[in-house]
Amino acid sequence: MAATAAETRIFLEVRRQLQSALLILGKLLRVLPLPSENWEALVGEWCCHPDPFANKPLHPQENDCFIGDSFFLVNLRTSLWQPRPELSPVEMCCVSSDNHCKLEPKANTKVICKRCKVMLGETMSSETTKFYMTEIIIQSSERSFPIIPRSRFVQSVITQCLVQLSSARSTFRFRIQGQDDKVYILLWLLNSDSLVIESLRNSKYIKKFPLLEDTLKADSSSAWSAIKVLYQPCIKSRNERLVSLWESDISVHPLTLPSATCLELLLILSRSNANLPSSLRHMNSFQVAFLKM
Repeated sequence: MAATAAETRIFLEVRRQLQSALLILGKLLRVLPLPSENWEALVGEWCCHPDPFANKPLHPQENDCFIGDSFFLVNLRTSLWQPRPELSPVEMCCVSSDNHCKLEPKANTKVICKRCKVMLGETMSSETTKFYMTEIIIQSSERSFPIIPRSRFVQSVITQCLVQLSSARSTFRFRIQGQDDKVYILLWLLNSDSLVIESLRNSKYIKKFPLLEDTLKADSSSAWSAIKVLYQPCIKSRNERLVSLWESDISVHPLTLPSATCLELLLILSRSNANLPSSLRHMNSFQVAFLKM
């Protein structure tokens, strides 16, 4: 199936940025988009012969990078990546028929940074690793590396992802879920052309969110391009009925992030909601928030 103009434009921009970048494992020679989550069903509908891709996972070769909605797939066969992150324990077993070894992952396949102990991604096979976009920064080797506050970086990555998905797939409702498929937030994108002006110095709600202290480093009054969203927290078994309805709705797109990042995003949304006038904090049963682009 031919890609839409929006999908092509998004992919070309991402490929341009990635091909000019040096990822932590070396130079990327090919940057390719992964198909949508329903690609196997579409192949079955469009092909008049048996599916040639059945039971064949899409794994990148050496120096390849595959781009998903919220993650990158890279091949770690190369030895150029130094230092390596700490890979979770895996178990190798041999198959007697062909005497080849395959990867038997244990319960924990997380890729953890040795320095800060943050989850960066997951091991998908003996050579393929998934890195989440919210946990790594891809920077051109020709530019200086800017220091980006964590909360601002998370908002920027997630807002771009939501805007791109809504443009390419005409979907505006999202399930923000952890890598364990546990739903943390139900998110409804209203618009992507908002301009938010906030006065940080006089905000009495900043003290309630000490983990977002980087916002204090900004000017006392700042204007930001932002998206306006409605959201429902789903932690501690909240909104279970609504979660069940959204999970069965094919128009709702799942967006998978590390569990800690899901909680971080919920904290950012809660802070934004608390900064709004009380009359503007709710729309029907949803809470209102703005995410900076």
